[in-house]
Parts: sequence; structure tokens; C-alpha cells
Amino acid sequence: MRFLSCGALTIGLSLCATTAQPQLVEKTSLTLDGAKTIAAAAETKAKSAGARVVIAVVDDGGSLLLLERLDDSQVASVNVGIDKARTAAIYRRPSKVFEDQVKNGRVSALALHGAVALQGGVPIAVKGKVVGAIGVSGETPQLDEDIAAAGAAVAASFMKP
Repeated sequence: MRFLSCGALTIGLSLCATTAQPQLVEKTSLTLDGAKTIAAAAETKAKSAGARVVIAVVDDGGSLLLLERLDDSQVASVNVGIDKARTAAIYRRPSKVFEDQVKNGRVSALALHGAVALQGGVPIAVKGKVVGAIGVSGETPQLDEDIAAAGAAVAASFMKP
């Protein structure tokens, strides 16, 4: 009986070893230099529009990588910009989606943990994977989003070293 139990255990372990799935994945991450490039593109767009905004770039987990507060922008936009970026990063979609949901009567979207229902947060994607997000605050909702989109668009050209 003991011999059979050991044999069954050996067979079971062998099956597990051959059918085990990898427990780790490789991940593309946004670097500080990448965040600076994205913010610079957004800043160029903002200045060409005469906008006074805050630009926040976060990683894919919503943690701040870089913040720029253009001259004469409102102080309150610092946290709003970060919140917009975090929303776009952790929900993997523009923060405008939540603003539209609230406008259309889905007020429960306001209760989503970590989400702010304000237009101006845009995911940063590389080869279809979200690696971070950019949030812009300080001007009209559409101009904030246009500036954020200009920054996020630059990431399409990013390559791994």
C-alpha cells in the first residue's frame, strides 16, 4: 500500500511539473525619461494653445512619476491632474468615460474606488498595453484632454533599450 501511495504521489507531481503554468510575466514599464518626453509633448501643446495647466504622468499602477505645473496655473489643478491620470491608469481608459457615465445618469460611477469622473486623463499605451497615464487639469475639459492626448501619443514611438 505504501508503495502504491508513493507511486501515485510521484505520478501526481510529474503531472503538475509538466502542466504548471509560468507564474511570472514580463512587463513593459514607463521610465522617467519616457515620462519626461510625454510631459514635454503635452507642454508644447499646452503652450501653443495658451493653456495654463498641470501635467501629471503616472505609472501603470497610478503612482506619480512626473508633475509639471506650468506658470500661472491654478494650484488646485495639481491634485486634480494626478487624480485624472491615476483614473486613466488603473481603469485602463480615459477618465472621460466616467464623466460621460455620470452625465448619462450612472451616478454610481462616482463610487468607484480611485476614480475621478473628470475629463482629461488619458492612458499611455505601448503596443496595446497600458504602461501609465497622463492627466491634465486647468483649462476646459476638452482642452485638458487634447493636451493629455498629445502627450500620450508620443508613447507610440517608444522602444525598449
